[in-house]
Amino acid sequence: MSLASNIFKTSLGRKYLMALSGAGLFGFVVVHMLGNLTIFAGPAAINQYAAKLHSLGPLLWIARLSLLGMVGIHIWAAIKLSSENKRARKFQYEGTIAPVDSHRKSEIISRYAARTMIYSGLIIAAFAFYHLAHYTWKVPQINGLNNTDFETFYVHEVNAGEKQIAYTTALPEGVGKEGENAVDVYRMVTSGFGVWWISIFYIISVGLLCIHLSHGLSAMFQSIGIKSKASQKLINRFALTAALLLFAGYISVPISVLFGFLK
Repeated sequence: MSLASNIFKTSLGRKYLMALSGAGLFGFVVVHMLGNLTIFAGPAAINQYAAKLHSLGPLLWIARLSLLGMVGIHIWAAIKLSSENKRARKFQYEGTIAPVDSHRKSEIISRYAARTMIYSGLIIAAFAFYHLAHYTWKVPQINGLNNTDFETFYVHEVNAGEKQIAYTTALPEGVGKEGENAVDVYRMVTSGFGVWWISIFYIISVGLLCIHLSHGLSAMFQSIGIKSKASQKLINRFALTAALLLFAGYISVPISVLFGFLK
């Protein structure tokens, strides 16, 4: 059996695919959060950061397509493994029931999390699609703002006295153009998260993402053979801590907008 056949046609191979694609997606989530946090350095910082990303041209598209590929592989592997697990659970075996000690309790919680991973993952995928439509594709019908189109949010890229500050001062409406002028990401974010129900939806979705990650990171180490009884506690703590830090970092932006710290 070839290597490709082993990877795509066996449970072990699919677990490796899920683990590796999950690691790549985790890396993206971390980098994306760090980029988001530049908003606290002011409009120029996040707008210039976004402009540098867009200036990558073909490299940015390669990164986007790679990310899309990882998402596809991750979802495909998750669905296949979930289907296999459901078939395996149809067989009932007799035996003694283990006492619910701390280890058994942790195992029960872990199994429940594993069984619900597919559902939380699909909800997160739906949220990601909405988030792209909101801020990347800039679909005006879903931004919750009347007569406001993010496609008109652009900034000057050069300084020209106090009245024109690079990456801060807005271009007149209708002047900017996608691909030619720097996008006013700061204004997009503060306007978008100024709509309370969008911020709440974002916070709940990020919460689901982080719950998904807290189990996914732990499962990833197990799939690649690093997790053992000796390292289990350390890995689980790392997974939980990483998830909590990501949650705090991501929700700090909409909360700061809602409470007026970012305007």
